Amino acid sequence: MSASAPQDGQEPAFTVHLNGSGGAVKGWVVVDTLVDGLAMGGVRMTPGVTEEEVRGLARDMTDKFTLAGLRIGGAKGGIVSDGSGREETFRTFGRTVKPLLHGGIHLGIDMGVTSADRAVFFAEAGYDPRYRLGVPDMPIDWRTYYEPLLDVTGHGVGVAAVTALEASGHSGPARVVVQGFGAVGRAVARFLEERGHVVVGVADVQGTISADRLPVAELAAVTDDFGRIDRSRLPQHVTLSGEPDAWLDVDADLLVLAAQKHALSAENAHRLRAGLVVEGANLASSAAAKEKAAASGATLVPGVIANIGGAGSAALAVTRVVPFDLPADARKQWVFDWVADRVRRNTRDLLEIAASRAGDPLPELLDVRREERR
Repeated sequence: MSASAPQDGQEPAFTVHLNGSGGAVKGWVVVDTLVDGLAMGGVRMTPGVTEEEVRGLARDMTDKFTLAGLRIGGAKGGIVSDGSGREETFRTFGRTVKPLLHGGIHLGIDMGVTSADRAVFFAEAGYDPRYRLGVPDMPIDWRTYYEPLLDVTGHGVGVAAVTALEASGHSGPARVVVQGFGAVGRAVARFLEERGHVVVGVADVQGTISADRLPVAELAAVTDDFGRIDRSRLPQHVTLSGEPDAWLDVDADLLVLAAQKHALSAENAHRLRAGLVVEGANLASSAAAKEKAAASGATLVPGVIANIGGAGSAALAVTRVVPFDLPADARKQWVFDWVADRVRRNTRDLLEIAASRAGDPLPELLDVRREERR
């Protein structure tokens, strides 16, 4: 199937309901679009994930790849689970999605799913991304390629933030709040601190930590793999709050949303103090929240632009764009540079469109990129 340009409200190409293959698993794989017979996206596993959420995430993947100029469609998986019986869940998932994986629908990792989980369902499905009919083989295995790129999503989000700050004429160090301190949040915080900006607030599932300057490395050292910061090992002179969404109340120039869906919502958007919001997570703001933020004069860079690193680097490999003949360090740098280039260009173009007219600039930018990709 050739490329398709989805319109608002358009149904996805197809949705597969997962009822399990030799086991119990509830969930969905939504293929929003196919480009050259290919689509890809991560799998998220949470107790409350819904088909509607997965559809929205799959559409976001389509938009990400369109904006990045990659010839691959968007897809997404969702598993309803609290994570118990993890290995058996992913074995069952692998058996269930085997025809999709071998048919050009590449599924990766997202919230609640780790690289170890991916290895389980790849193995159970007998799927190896190195091989696909009609294209050259990857000369290295997936883990060797992908694991050095752990921080590429955070790198891209950081580039979006710095680009937007520069475009707004902001001078000097920006005060930064990072909502979510998982792999992406930590990488963004390091990126911005290294460039002279000051992290003044960090939030995890337990609440918000703030100070005039938070030591990012010290916080990262006491954070577990799921982004939970050990409160018993915090540096001195920090303020703790368990109030819901207290990260919105910290005085900041820049807010990075790097955690759950709709963290910025219609109910809390009136508390926004930062003049710039960058989405480092999928569907981090609701549509109503974006409208309220815009009405208040804030600038928002959406996740389909900023949060391209992980998806983009995987798609580069699946579509065989990566120069695999480069040495490992040079190959990693090539991917980081490619992501930064796409994020920087899209951020600048989005803000230029936004400055020229009222309303959401994203649809116009998507139309431009679709024409470029034809």
